[in-house]
Amino acid sequence: MYAALFILLLLALLGMIFCHFRMKKIICKIQCMDQCRKCSLVEELAEPFGYVFHCCCGFFSSTVDAWQKDAGYTWVYDYMAPRFQMVFDSLPVYFNYRGRTWLIEFWKGQYGINTGAEIGIYHADRLLSETEYRGALFEAAGEEEMLPCSLQLCRENGECVKLSERHWWLTAFIPGAFSRPGELCMKASICFGNREMLEAFHRGLCRAGYPVEMIMVQNLCLSFTFHHARPGHYGPLTRFHRWLSQCLNRMYCHLFVWITRPFECAEDRILFLYYYIPFCFRRLMRMRRFHRRCHRKNGCQRPKCCRRRSPRRRKNS
Repeated sequence: MYAALFILLLLALLGMIFCHFRMKKIICKIQCMDQCRKCSLVEELAEPFGYVFHCCCGFFSSTVDAWQKDAGYTWVYDYMAPRFQMVFDSLPVYFNYRGRTWLIEFWKGQYGINTGAEIGIYHADRLLSETEYRGALFEAAGEEEMLPCSLQLCRENGECVKLSERHWWLTAFIPGAFSRPGELCMKASICFGNREMLEAFHRGLCRAGYPVEMIMVQNLCLSFTFHHARPGHYGPLTRFHRWLSQCLNRMYCHLFVWITRPFECAEDRILFLYYYIPFCFRRLMRMRRFHRRCHRKNGCQRPKCCRRRSPRRRKNS
């Protein structure tokens, strides 16, 4: 019995020594990279998941050609989200425009170990009645249907991220940050192609319960602040899942910060997690309500430093 216990303790000690030297090697590897190489590598790691990394601001956002576009949107995504550690406030805006029902929805909250916000633009293939909204599958806006959008997400501590682009799904996700949805303030703006679509969206926003006096319209652009969501009619099971998910999210955020404590910059922390615990890196990239397995390899060749950014890269404002 004592011999078995001694062997177990010896194996544990050897494991700790191995992990210690492996960690030191990874830290040295990251410290030897220049800033441009780090950012390029994080971008290449995030690309198969449908995201791009903004190195200057330390957050992720979705690409125009992200694979999530094929999934579209349906109400069940939001309903099931708390079961997957995604707890957010949502503001869906339905409106009819030129023979189809459109949905522009706004989200802000906690996505696993990421604090984030989203603006999604979708439409059905026909006009829908209100009773059909929850059961319908909405398609993502096509290339010619995307709209210029901008969002600014602010946390209680004053930290803000800003992003603007012509998109169908504009997002911003801050890794390792924990927030309650009610603590977040999202300033959103959308520019429409004509007055007809702007007015249809304006009416839909008012029907969704947003105060008309707090909506600002300038030319063909509409902006408002999404802070307090309408009281949700969650059942007991959904409320439990939201509470449990937030407990887990808070714990995972603390673990992320603790594990990556040798570094402070977001790109350093992400690379350290990728090299040290690849499974946790994949968890970090779970920032959408439903995910399919990414069949592309997450590993990448050494990036060329300071490569020219493609047109799809985000524009920070």
